[in-house]
Amino acid sequence: MIEQCQLLLKKYFGFCEFRKGQEKAVRSVLSKKDTFIIMPTGGGKSLCYQIPALLQEGITLVISPLISLMKDQVDSLNNVGIPATFINSTLSPGEIDERLYRAYIGEYRLIYVSPERLESQGFCSRLLGMHVSIIAVDEAHCVSQWGHDFRPSYRFISDFINKLERRPVVMALTATATERVKKDVINLLGLRNPEIVLTGFDRSNLKFSVVNGVDKKGYISKFVDEHKGEAGIIYTATRREAESLYNYFSGKEIKVGLYHAGMSDEERNKAQDAFIYDDIDLIIATNAFGMGIDKSNVRFVIHYNMPKNMEAYYQEAGRAGRDGEESECILLFSPGDVQTQKYFIDASNLSEDLKAIEYQKLQKMVDYCHTSSCLRKFILEYFGEESLEEKCNNCSICCDNRQIQDITIEAQKIISCVYRAKERYGKNMIIDILKGSKGKKIIENKLHELSTYGIMSTEKRETINLITNKLCADGYLKMTEEQYPVLKLTPKSIDVLKNQVKVYMKIDKIEERNLTDNELLELLKNLRKNISNREGLPPYIVFHDSTLKEIAKKMPTRKEDLLTIKGCGEKKVGLYGHEVCQVVINYMEAKGIREKNDSPKENKEEIMEFYKFSEEKVKSHIITFNLYNSGMSLKEISAERGLSLSTIENHIFQCYEEGFKVNLDDLIPKNYENEILEAIEKVEHNGKLRAIKEVLPSEIGYTAIKAVLYKYRNVG
Repeated sequence: MIEQCQLLLKKYFGFCEFRKGQEKAVRSVLSKKDTFIIMPTGGGKSLCYQIPALLQEGITLVISPLISLMKDQVDSLNNVGIPATFINSTLSPGEIDERLYRAYIGEYRLIYVSPERLESQGFCSRLLGMHVSIIAVDEAHCVSQWGHDFRPSYRFISDFINKLERRPVVMALTATATERVKKDVINLLGLRNPEIVLTGFDRSNLKFSVVNGVDKKGYISKFVDEHKGEAGIIYTATRREAESLYNYFSGKEIKVGLYHAGMSDEERNKAQDAFIYDDIDLIIATNAFGMGIDKSNVRFVIHYNMPKNMEAYYQEAGRAGRDGEESECILLFSPGDVQTQKYFIDASNLSEDLKAIEYQKLQKMVDYCHTSSCLRKFILEYFGEESLEEKCNNCSICCDNRQIQDITIEAQKIISCVYRAKERYGKNMIIDILKGSKGKKIIENKLHELSTYGIMSTEKRETINLITNKLCADGYLKMTEEQYPVLKLTPKSIDVLKNQVKVYMKIDKIEERNLTDNELLELLKNLRKNISNREGLPPYIVFHDSTLKEIAKKMPTRKEDLLTIKGCGEKKVGLYGHEVCQVVINYMEAKGIREKNDSPKENKEEIMEFYKFSEEKVKSHIITFNLYNSGMSLKEISAERGLSLSTIENHIFQCYEEGFKVNLDDLIPKNYENEILEAIEKVEHNGKLRAIKEVLPSEIGYTAIKAVLYKYRNVG
């Protein structure tokens, strides 16, 4: 059975092997066992129910809270030839009836619904009349009040399952779950002795960083400038901050969008679609954005403010690098973030007990921002996973090799200036005083008469700004939370002025990157964008970034070569393969690059020479395969090796059986595949090819019939 799953994996999704945990999950489901899958974002959870759905009779019902994710998943499935649909509030009653009818007559393999649908008795009664073989509950942590996105509608799922005449296999899937949430998921969804598939929470391709005491806008501006053309998300805690940051970047010739709950549905959908379809590179949003986004090529996620808890942070940060490529997750921390989150908790309608829980989670988030140990280790241990390594060498703590600088004197000058100015001015005015500015407001307010006027005139303004932010982050100064913030002293300020404590800092900086120019990759991205516009599909559904990078590296010029590329399944190659190969061919011609293996004769001679003098005995069918792979036809191989054509054919099919990459479509005459399939289905052949050939046109040979039989093993 698992061999059949691997064939489907390659045929529809273009992958030669399962990722970690996927095969175990698929085996469990096909063995009719309830299964609880905990995989990090981008780990491939959806394949764990999509593959079994192709092998089971009846419908796989996917319960998902995210309307946009439903559409993405269904578009992706239909794009590779798997019939699927969704039912949610975006459809009219007539459209819902039509889709339910088509589901009833067996036209769909998968149906995506929101949990709120299960609160409708009428809707449930329609489903009860269908054969539901699998129920997959996505974002399963939403069933738990201890989860970070509790949704009461998830509590109706177990009642619905119990009403079904035949209980289906139930799957629960989530990316993040503490021990308490795990227990809730199992109990509240009524999972029966479930197989637990836990692959670990680590996302090794993500680099985690916490940055304290910097000018946030300046930091982000420089980072975005050095990552031009890459997709990124910037999260803010409030709508006001999102709008402020959006306005800041709108004037910088950056393709940027805005998303928050205060916008209209039309405005939000427009911004979301622009991001998904690569019309903009950067989106600035509150946490209202992203949970339903399946965009795989997000290269960085920056949190402008500290999130409310570790679960929310890891899920939001995890939207980077879903394709497995290296990506960055940066959290810009300032002390005011803590007060903002406390305000949100205080203003919520939660019970006092739940508020206490939220405060506990918030403190863990604060600890993360101040820890001096490995950030990855901190995250993994929070989710109950033991981290064997003390250092991951891929976070801002482990990779921080800068020298600690003593900035006590500079700190004393800044704090003293705030004191002398009677704590009445903002950061920029304090810097002006320290720099010795002759500005109008300085003179009018007689600030040039202060003893601290001009005492840091030789320092760069950026340096004073950086140190001031650091003093605020460490509590030596504080910034008031108002439209025009003012710097104030704290109890710790006096300790610095009296020389009772030393102040140290490391200057945070953005690593310079050597940007490589890959002309072919850009041409392929342009093609992907054109296909995206033509088909009405997000670019990452057409091809993932990692797939385009492999194509640019290997330069395939034939469709059969494309099939060896990760992420290129048969349907996708059939749809877009010719265009992709043409882009590669045109590029190679323009650059004078010679195609590899373009001389079957030379390759044949090299292969035969190798086997002639090889000390090891090489199996005959392997020799045939390598000659076939060099570009020789079966008849040419037969003549070269002095073997019958039927023997050569058997060699090729034996290689296919053993897992070698044989494109069976090369052996099937164009426009005859369906006719051969119909003959196989109608004739009682019992494996005998003659009975099938007798009902087919004479030009169709036994080779083609064999190839179709191998391609569709379960037919007939």
